[in-house]
Order: sequence, then structure tokens, then C-alpha cells
Amino acid sequence: MGEETNLSGIRGVRRQVANALRALRRRILTPGVSATKLGTRGFNEKSPQARELLETIGESFLAGYAHVAGSRSAREAEQRLETIPTRFRGFAYEGAGMGSAVLDALPFTGGRRTGDLLAGRGDDHLYMVYVGVGWAMARLPRFLWPDVSAYDPLLRWLVLDGYGFHQAYFHTGRYVHARFRDPDFPWTADRFRWYAGHAIDQGVGRAMWFVGGTDVELVATMIDGFPEERRADLYAGAGLAASYAGGAEEGELLAFWERAGRYRPQIAQGCAFAAEARQRAGLVVPHTLLATRVFCDMTPEQAARISEKARPDGPVQGEVPAYEVWRRRIADEFASLGRC
Repeated sequence: MGEETNLSGIRGVRRQVANALRALRRRILTPGVSATKLGTRGFNEKSPQARELLETIGESFLAGYAHVAGSRSAREAEQRLETIPTRFRGFAYEGAGMGSAVLDALPFTGGRRTGDLLAGRGDDHLYMVYVGVGWAMARLPRFLWPDVSAYDPLLRWLVLDGYGFHQAYFHTGRYVHARFRDPDFPWTADRFRWYAGHAIDQGVGRAMWFVGGTDVELVATMIDGFPEERRADLYAGAGLAASYAGGAEEGELLAFWERAGRYRPQIAQGCAFAAEARQRAGLVVPHTLLATRVFCDMTPEQAARISEKARPDGPVQGEVPAYEVWRRRIADEFASLGRC
């Protein structure tokens, strides 16, 4: 009887320690909710509605992170993630990607949480999970960075997209207003190290949709202030955000399309990526239909199909990574349709 009591007491202590560790994990290496407020960040506030949308997106991201950090397993986290409203669930999975990568980097966690997340419902949100891993990279010391060489060779560039978003979102003065670009980013997962800056810029462009508060004229003006050789990637990222996150009415999207000029193929490409991501996860919402109609002159299903058909099905020969070949094929397809 005494032995059983002792065992019960030990188990109780272990549960308390485990609960305390999960609570600690929820608090480390991630910003608080106040950090997602437009006023805190100094971002443009176009309207109360746009502010509420962007702040809800930030809160959903942090909820996804907390669900992973506070759960005993990826399965338990998944059950919580699936309760997030449809419009914002993808952002929660993005936060879950960050949380999983952080857990994998910590001692005594097994290093399998990201894989476990992707083995379940997270696979439908693969793009968003990879982007979330990039957030973790921005927060972790370099020696704890995940081994992205184990990730999908085509899609792992999305990790750098997530890294770029984080840097532009939290270090806006340097990455957006001062237009900083790391000339020697330590990317070792591919032989195309030179492309790292392009993938990061796609994330910077995506973040600029938030920095500009979904004000299309302001976003386009900020992008046009960058060197010309960077604008294609920035417009692609902003087009993806406009299509996935939303926040602009039809007239505003048309104005953004007009301002993009020669970079309209990249806007369409970013929109097709957004459509495929939402279609894959079953999260298509009204603003997705609006964006694909304005930018692609088609439905989300049709835009997603163009992205899927253009996707390389194996290694690509040449001096350009398969990911960029994919993006160019999509942009070229829209150009050939006379859309751009």
C-alpha cells in the first residue's frame, strides 16, 4: 500500500513538472499577443476592419504556437488547431510549424514534433508549416536551426520565406525601410545558395502587406522603393498575402494590379500559390475567390490547378533551383494567357 502511494506521488510530481514545462514552452521564444498589434509594431492602419483582420491573424498564429507548445503530442495539438475558424486556421498551422521546430530544437523533446505534425492533418498545411519553421529559425541561435536538408527539396525554400516574413515584421526599420539584404545568408541545404536572398525577399514582400496595413498604394510605394532587381520577389510575396490573408476590396486589388505593371505575372504567381495552399487545406474563403478573379481571371480551383501542373516532378537541370523554375512556369503561364 505504501509503495503504491509512493508511486502515485511520483507520478503526480512528474505530471506537475510536465505541465510546468509545457507552460514554460508556451512563453519562450515567441512574442506576446501585444506584439501583434498594429500600434505596437508601428504598422499603417488603413481602417478598423483591416486592423482587426491583421491582428486576428497574428493572434491565430500565436494560438497555433501555444497549442503545440502546450500539448503532449502532435495529435493533441492537431485537435486544438482544427477548432480555429476556417479563415484563420492556416495561420494557426503556421504558428504550429514554428512551435514544432522550437520543440525539436530543445533538449529532451525527442526532436520529432515537426515530423509528427506533418504526418497528420498538418500535411494539408505543409506550405504553412514550412513557413512557420522559418519563424523558428529567426528566433533560435544558429546552432539550433533545424536540418532543412531533410525537408522536401522543392518546398524547403518556404522556410526562408518564413524567415524573411519574420525579419520584416519584427525588424521593419531594417528590412523594409532600410531595405537590408544579407549578402551571405548561411543556407547550406542546396547548392543554390545565391537564391536564398530571393526566397527571403518573397517573405519580406508578404510581410509588407501587413506593414502597409493592406493599403495597396502604400504597399506598392514601399516595394517600388527597393532596387529593381528585388521587386519581382517582393510583388510576388505581397500578391500571395493579398490573396491568402485578404483585407482589400475589389477596387483596391485592381489598383494594386495596375501599380504592379511589369510585375503582374509575379502577382498572379503569388495568387496561384495562395489559392493552392487554401485549396489543399480545404480553407477557400470569399476573399480567395475575389483575389483569383482579379489577379488570375479564374476561380481558385483553376488557379490552384495551374500551380499544380507547373510543379516540377523531379530534379531540374540547370543553374536555377526547381522552386524558382516552378514559380517562373506559373508566371509564364499567366503571361501566355494574356492575363499579364
